[in-house]
Amino acid sequence: MLVSDFGYHLPAELIAQEPLPDRAASRLLHLDRHSGQLRDLGFRDLPGLLRADDLVIFNNTRVFPARLYGRRSGAKAQPVSSRNPAARDFLKGRVEILLTRQISPEPNEWECLVRPGRKIGVGERLLFGTADQLQADVIGRGDFGERRIRFSPTTDFFALVERFGHVPLPPYIDREDSPDDRERYQTVYARERGSVAAPTAGLHFTSEILDALHDRGIETAEITLHVGLGTFQPVHVDRVEDHKLHRESYTISHAAADRINCALEQRRRVVAVGTTTVRTLEHSAGHSEKRTVQAGSGEADIFIYPGHEFRVVGALLTNFHLPQSTLLMLVCAFGGKERVLAAYQHAVAQKYRFYSYGDCMLVE
Repeated sequence: MLVSDFGYHLPAELIAQEPLPDRAASRLLHLDRHSGQLRDLGFRDLPGLLRADDLVIFNNTRVFPARLYGRRSGAKAQPVSSRNPAARDFLKGRVEILLTRQISPEPNEWECLVRPGRKIGVGERLLFGTADQLQADVIGRGDFGERRIRFSPTTDFFALVERFGHVPLPPYIDREDSPDDRERYQTVYARERGSVAAPTAGLHFTSEILDALHDRGIETAEITLHVGLGTFQPVHVDRVEDHKLHRESYTISHAAADRINCALEQRRRVVAVGTTTVRTLEHSAGHSEKRTVQAGSGEADIFIYPGHEFRVVGALLTNFHLPQSTLLMLVCAFGGKERVLAAYQHAVAQKYRFYSYGDCMLVE
């Protein structure tokens, strides 16, 4: 199966650069994966589209300001421009890191992406903060160009990250992150800190929509998958089957597992909010002889593309994803490649807003 089979044309003006003032004002494209029928709706229609006995699963991960700008040890500190540091050429010694996964809290070691990648070698020391309050040593290099760094001990690491870090907006949002992004690039039910990208299908929900689900008697549950390289890592191979995903940490509570397995036993539909939720549930069930979801914590590395047998998920709410991305492949696996790509062509023609701050699609 070729990666190029999952391409489509998207005009740049359809890439959403800002969130809507009202989260729930997003458009919703409804795709019946069995007939291919499409309907143009609004997100506020979602509660009425779901069945009263559905179980809706949310990913409650919380994004932290994982992008840090600093300098290499020995380089003179430079003032930060008011323009987006990630969008301009770096001054001599200036570095950018994106923390993608905490490997261990003691010592405080992280997997990260770095820029400029070719110049940051093992053994270098990196300095962050107005007075170099955060310092880290580069101790390793990964297969995909990522670095392993170890931070020097500090009294409250995450407090400093919250203070100096930037919201890790994806590169297709061509602007500097703003204070508003700290709230808007976050779901209203985010609880567990650890993601470097938002589970964007959940960005449309408001307390009003959640109450509407409750009023209809629709059951909900939460799992956690911390979004890292496995979710947004580009595909650099020609054949889909040759791509390997990074691992991402997840947790499924006993209460959530019990609800999910009860719904499956009763043949009720499990509705996944977002591709990260799908990956967590399908990974867990794929490691069970009974095809049930297992409570506990682990690391998901499942790569879902057409041909995957879905064991848990019966409906999917998802945003629109990049061409030739693993996320689009997952949606095609669930909804059928031809029908999903036809839905994308329809969305382009109808000028839906795409990607993280864009509109969404319900596939059932």
